Amino acid sequence: MPLDHPQGPPLDHALDRRTLLRGAAAAGTLLGVGGAAAALGAGTASAAPGGFPDYRYVATLLRPSDLSYNPTDEIIFPCVRGVYDRLSSPLGRYYLYYAPHDDPGGICLAYGDALAGPFTEYPGNPLVSNVWGDHYAVPHVSSPHVLWNEDERELWLYFHGDNRTTRLARSTDGIHFTYDGVVLHTSMLPAGSNEASYARVFRHDLPARGARYVMLFMINNASNHRAIGWGWSADARTWTFSQEPLVRHADVGVNDLSGPHLLTRNGSAYVVYHTDRASGGNILITEVGNDFSRRDHLGVFHRPLSGAPDNGRSAAPSFGTDRGVSYMVYEAGERLDGSIAVARAVS
Repeated sequence: MPLDHPQGPPLDHALDRRTLLRGAAAAGTLLGVGGAAAALGAGTASAAPGGFPDYRYVATLLRPSDLSYNPTDEIIFPCVRGVYDRLSSPLGRYYLYYAPHDDPGGICLAYGDALAGPFTEYPGNPLVSNVWGDHYAVPHVSSPHVLWNEDERELWLYFHGDNRTTRLARSTDGIHFTYDGVVLHTSMLPAGSNEASYARVFRHDLPARGARYVMLFMINNASNHRAIGWGWSADARTWTFSQEPLVRHADVGVNDLSGPHLLTRNGSAYVVYHTDRASGGNILITEVGNDFSRRDHLGVFHRPLSGAPDNGRSAAPSFGTDRGVSYMVYEAGERLDGSIAVARAVS
């Protein structure tokens, strides 16, 4: 599978469907847990839809109660990136971006030398706040997604604030960002759209559209059911957006969809996304094909643990490989009452 970069986070990688056992947690001065869970070897692995591997819980990496910057006692939307061979003197091999959601939010960073943890909170959080000079003043900013832009040799941060607006900021060190502008707003979407957030951007060629990047995001429309929207771009700054959702809630028989991520395998592309807890709290998968012309809904890709830390909900996955081992970093637990956890491929 193509990787975002060697032994770092992939542009596209495996997701999981698992029956997981909770691992043992070790307390320490750093955030999270370093080693694999005691139960990692237990259970039986089975292939997920599309031939992707399963993952098992390893550790809880970040808990709001352990954080110095904790304005709302909740965090969401992890995004992990390998920076050890891209940045000069990084704080660690991996940067983990996350955010509170409720006002005032704030784009935050933790860093570590292994995807299994531990991760240390950056002392200068938040990197980006809900007020940025003359650029904007909004109730909150949240949902960071960081793309390594090979063309510019920069880390590009996509984040929302307010819920109608997705913005872009750019950095050469992953810590200090320069504001670039608005890349998505509900005014660019069908009439009645009132949210355009939780965006992730991926390097993916669509030659017929003259595009080299794809954006996936959550759209909330007049029906008040959240769906997965998408767009394409030649430069990752100027976008064209489909006026039809990529995946509707009714397509897969749930109330709401969010947290999309692009994966590729065996010459095809897939989108994974989570459901609301009332619909099972699962992560589902749809094959869209390399040209995004397919809509093959393959069903449940990952089922959350019924107990801690998932408590019936797993969401907003981000993926990486560390020394040849694949990991999924994800939002574990009830929305606005969860933590950031990591699972390891076992199949």
